[in-house]
Amino acid sequence: MNSQNKICLFLLIFFSINVFCQTKIATLPKTYTAYKTNISINIDGKVNESIWNKVNWSSNFIDIEGEKDPKYQTKIKIIWDEDFFYILADIKEPHIWGNINKKDAVIYLNNNFEIFIDPDGDTHNYYEIEINALNTIWDLFLTKPYRELNSLAINDWNITGLKSAIGINGTLNNPNDTDKGWIVEMAIPWSAFKTSYFQDVVPRDKYWRVNFSRVNWNHTIDKNGAYSRKQNKEGSKYLKEFNWVWSPQGVINMHEPEKWGYVLFSSKNINDINLSDLNTFNIPKDEQIKYLMYTLHRKQNRFFKKNKAWIQTIDLLIESDFVIDNKKIKLKLELHKTGYNIFTTSPFSNKEFILTEDGELIVN
Repeated sequence: MNSQNKICLFLLIFFSINVFCQTKIATLPKTYTAYKTNISINIDGKVNESIWNKVNWSSNFIDIEGEKDPKYQTKIKIIWDEDFFYILADIKEPHIWGNINKKDAVIYLNNNFEIFIDPDGDTHNYYEIEINALNTIWDLFLTKPYRELNSLAINDWNITGLKSAIGINGTLNNPNDTDKGWIVEMAIPWSAFKTSYFQDVVPRDKYWRVNFSRVNWNHTIDKNGAYSRKQNKEGSKYLKEFNWVWSPQGVINMHEPEKWGYVLFSSKNINDINLSDLNTFNIPKDEQIKYLMYTLHRKQNRFFKKNKAWIQTIDLLIESDFVIDNKKIKLKLELHKTGYNIFTTSPFSNKEFILTEDGELIVN
């Protein structure tokens, strides 16, 4: 497959784009419309509030590569008010267990639930929250995805005011019965996303890039009834975990934020919405342009790791112009002493997009 067809295929994984190639159209990134509430939600894991019954479930999670249905079902609900971003996760699981109870430990070494949030969609300065069935939290701030040079994950960052609770439908750490699953109920304060004291970060009628993931391990039970991750026959390494997500990544890597789903925080009150209303919205055409640019960025990264140099011209990076809704997308490449910029002007919004060598998207 030549480079042009590869890029076409990458794009068609996520967007219905009219480009110079012929292949089937695949799935768009997931979208979810979160409606507003003026009713306070008590975060206790019991989910007693009737307001949750007014909120639609998401689609069921799928394997992270988007090819397989998971063994166990996972789905989420989202709602918000002026103070919090509320999340409810329903996690089906016949064996509910956990043994990590220290905050900011590596929670994904247990079965866990994970939340990823990039408010401005530039793939930099994003947030990750992990939680296990013991309600142990790992919250961290990432300056860049791990693929970029000089990326930094700040484990000491804490979400002040975070509320979380676990509901167990079964018995925790008891191998003598079959459980039904566990519930994660969480309230993330909008203030956690502020970069200055008076900044208003509540995304009224705006969308954020968000994704949700569930890590699930094969387990073993010792003679004392304690759970642990299962190892191979030789006992030399643990069996590979399963990664089940809301919006598929196409690769086993959650840290490609440009592939996350879209959550629109509608200012419409949930009490004014019928459950039959679709929790979807149309992804802006500009997002298709951004995804194309990140496809080229990943290509540049692969080339640099192999050759210790950047691709020098746009003609070598991409073989022809791309067309979205019959509008030509003219991309340009500019090299400089420390790297490069890929840039273009959107024919839909007239905004200028600049993608730097470290993966930051600048919008003018």
